[in-house]
Amino acid sequence: MSEQKQFTIELEQLQGYEFKVRFDLDGVAPLLVDETPPVGEGRGPSPSRMLTAAAANCLSASLLYCVTKNQPPDGSLRAHATCTLERNPKGRLRIAAIDVRLTLAAELEQAVRTKRCLDLFEDFCVVSASLRDGFPVSVAVLNERGETMYQRDA
Repeated sequence: MSEQKQFTIELEQLQGYEFKVRFDLDGVAPLLVDETPPVGEGRGPSPSRMLTAAAANCLSASLLYCVTKNQPPDGSLRAHATCTLERNPKGRLRIAAIDVRLTLAAELEQAVRTKRCLDLFEDFCVVSASLRDGFPVSVAVLNERGETMYQRDA
């Protein structure tokens, strides 16, 4: 049975396409949880956390742009991305999957373009589309009530 480890990062859209990222590093030795320490002494996010944040950011920005085109309403999207790490046959830790959950504020949920954009936004995310060549990336879009509006399993 393979050893699995997970971590979750959170993104909150502030204004425009600016996001605040929470790497969940408080009280955690991130390099002991994710990876072995090549550099950084654990004072910042690991490369795995940065890659997970990049996937969540790309999907978030793609959906925001599709729905609003130019100026998304402030604070209208939150993202949670969970990365699963496993050891390969050589015992090396590798990213096995990333699961991204986007939550839309009511204003975006009710926007005219939202329904159409749910079928399109992933096609324009360079990061998640590229990562899927190596491992599964699943995506869900929820409204503020927690109801699933869109789901793509890995």
